Amino acid sequence: MVKKMKSTSMSLHTFAPLAVSRSSRSFVFAALFSLTACGGASDPSVPKVQAASTSGQLSEDLVLEDFDKTAIPATVKVNNGAVSLVDSARGDKALLVKLDLKENNSAALVIAPEEPWDWSEFSGFNLAFDVANKGTESVQIDVTMTDKNGDSYTRGMVVPADGVWRTYYAKLHGHDQQDPDSAAKNEFNFSSGLRSNPPTWQSDDVMLHSFWGKKLLDLSGITKISFGSDGSLSNRQYTIDNIRLRANPEMDKNFLTGLLDKYGQNAKVDYEGKIHSDEELRAVVAEELAGLSGKLNEGRSKYSGWKDGPRFKSTGYFRTQKVNGKWALIDPEGYLYFSTGIDIIRLSNSSTITGYDYDQALIPARSDDEVIAEDDQPLNRVNEKAWATRHLVSETRAKMFTWLPDYNDPLGNHYGYRRETQSGPLKHGETFSFYSANLERRYGESYPESYLDTWRKVTVDRMLDWGFTSLGNWADASFYQEERIPFVAFADIIGDFGTLSSGFDFWHPVPDPFDPRFYQRALVAAESVNQQINGSPWCMGVFFDNEQSFGRLESDELHYGIVINALSRDAADTPAKSAFTEILKKKYGSIEALNKAWNKQVASWEAFAAGMDSSISTDAQLEDYASLLFAYGDQYFGTINRAMKSIMPNHLYLGSRLPSWGMPDEIVKAAAKNVDIISYNLYEEGLVPSKWEFLAEIDKPSLIGEFSFGADDQGHFHPGIVISADQKDRGRMFRNYMYSFIDNPYFVGVHMFQYMDSPITGRAYDGENYANGFVSVTDVPYIELVKAAKEVNGSLYKRRYGDVQLRARSASERGSD
Repeated sequence: MVKKMKSTSMSLHTFAPLAVSRSSRSFVFAALFSLTACGGASDPSVPKVQAASTSGQLSEDLVLEDFDKTAIPATVKVNNGAVSLVDSARGDKALLVKLDLKENNSAALVIAPEEPWDWSEFSGFNLAFDVANKGTESVQIDVTMTDKNGDSYTRGMVVPADGVWRTYYAKLHGHDQQDPDSAAKNEFNFSSGLRSNPPTWQSDDVMLHSFWGKKLLDLSGITKISFGSDGSLSNRQYTIDNIRLRANPEMDKNFLTGLLDKYGQNAKVDYEGKIHSDEELRAVVAEELAGLSGKLNEGRSKYSGWKDGPRFKSTGYFRTQKVNGKWALIDPEGYLYFSTGIDIIRLSNSSTITGYDYDQALIPARSDDEVIAEDDQPLNRVNEKAWATRHLVSETRAKMFTWLPDYNDPLGNHYGYRRETQSGPLKHGETFSFYSANLERRYGESYPESYLDTWRKVTVDRMLDWGFTSLGNWADASFYQEERIPFVAFADIIGDFGTLSSGFDFWHPVPDPFDPRFYQRALVAAESVNQQINGSPWCMGVFFDNEQSFGRLESDELHYGIVINALSRDAADTPAKSAFTEILKKKYGSIEALNKAWNKQVASWEAFAAGMDSSISTDAQLEDYASLLFAYGDQYFGTINRAMKSIMPNHLYLGSRLPSWGMPDEIVKAAAKNVDIISYNLYEEGLVPSKWEFLAEIDKPSLIGEFSFGADDQGHFHPGIVISADQKDRGRMFRNYMYSFIDNPYFVGVHMFQYMDSPITGRAYDGENYANGFVSVTDVPYIELVKAAKEVNGSLYKRRYGDVQLRARSASERGSD
């Protein structure tokens, strides 16, 4: 039990007058080490020290809110929920937070002081609070702090539904943060290349996981702390207490050293399922293989459709059809089909940056003619001529590993190379795949890469045993020839064509689809995929591109960023600007009419085409921007559709996997006009009806391309975007997510991201180090997920289409067609 701090502690609401050095970016804060080093709340029996030292350190925890007053403070608000003071069973009060999430997509507890908190005097400190959850389901809380400049930083946590009080913390200022040569630069600024670092000190407290935002806030003015929950399928609750600032204990200088063992597992902790030797690994493999049948579930067609259900017109390929008010896929033999699968069944994303590099003159450069994006490339081991030039470029990265093989080692073939990265400490460098090496350890090698042949067979056996009906996106093309389970294919449209900025270019700028070169590159991408598919009826459809930054809804400027960017440019070298100019000319006729509607002073259409002030001034302008954004989406999806169908007329176009943060209405409607199935990537607990009412309006078959749930109980430092309390909780959340879409009449498929965990030290391309796999780095399945998959997939067709079967049987009994 965490001891309660009484209100005799100093409150930061009244702390500002203390005279302490005010370095504008000095964010460190420390309390008595004896009170906080073990991570618990301070003991009220210890005398309180009411002053700061001249070094900016404080000698006690400072309370922001302890909820021991007779009323809830005016600074505490809740959005879509309710709060109340309750007895904490510890002799004091705490705040019970009840969130109305079933009918709302988001809810939050918000604490906002009357005047911004000024913490700029302090150094080396963290925000801590005690939380317990006496509900029936775990609750994820995303803690967002915002400063007076409007910048914010979000971290994530999960509270298990076990009623246990725990202390959670988020560092606001690192150890010796201003010293650029210190280990703190890796600790707080994330130059380690990990999405979220391991704790810098050991305790029983729970460190929040880094999500997004500006990590170094202006601590001279913190305006609010939000404890938010989003995308939940049911109402949740938790009790919170003792929101406070504490000192950071002494830093573990080796917190980034020796992280991984020779299997790519966390070398510093033990846990159930961890592999300790090759012999143990082979024993686990033998046990699993003895129980794998690799057979279709009973009642399934050749293509994993519903053989026991009604049969419809067969075309020899997958198609869509609305059946009794529900969108459905029809398999090549005419049976009802619903696609469930797992993404990333390949080695491309299994490697991690080692900290070494080579002479760039010996590394082939990328070409604009390439059709495979860098993060989709295989391991790509460097040429033997480059080995002698191997040199250390990041000591931080290199020290993360307790073992890496020599290039001539039997496992040296699992090295690779990335010529470019999206983010992280290195722009390019050597990689190593522990997952790939573990496959060789698991299955041995009787001929070159024989372990991969075994892996492919075992993987498909697993998919069929677990009841999945397809492979998800980014399966290795070698699976396309298996002809045992349907698959989806993918192509990035890359190359030399114009681009535009949306103002939030997460992965990269968006294409200018009005550029004729974009159509040519779409043709090249379609031809490349067609060569892989080779007309196979096992291909359910094809995705083109992934998570394009089409616009965000936080502001009009981000919503219509593509239009704003295009209109500000010169039509002479921006085809989208030329197209938009013609659309507006057709609507307004004269430039004077446009100026009046937009409150602008553009001299002529020629001046408009050359570049203009595209900032938003009027409602009429917003309406036009909405039309132009639709025109952009129509051109984008329409261009790809024409290119694809000219080469692969029998396969379904599955869209571009719209991320939930980037799917403006205009883009969704443009996609609905041009694609066969709209695809979305949704990292929430499931389908929250209030957010998806538009599905009825567009009335189009839809598919989830990505979702995941992760937990940090298997040695990972980051569970992922949606957090589970443990592996059992992952299974529960998987069931609920799948059912929410299986039960929806507009969805025809749901794919989970991903097959294997991301490397603990981060995948090579962008440092993502999520524990979101169906199998571990040693290729050992997570049993609770497997159980959940078998349950969901086993009841899939009766749950989804049982009413269709009943109606078909009734019609047959009546003698109707």
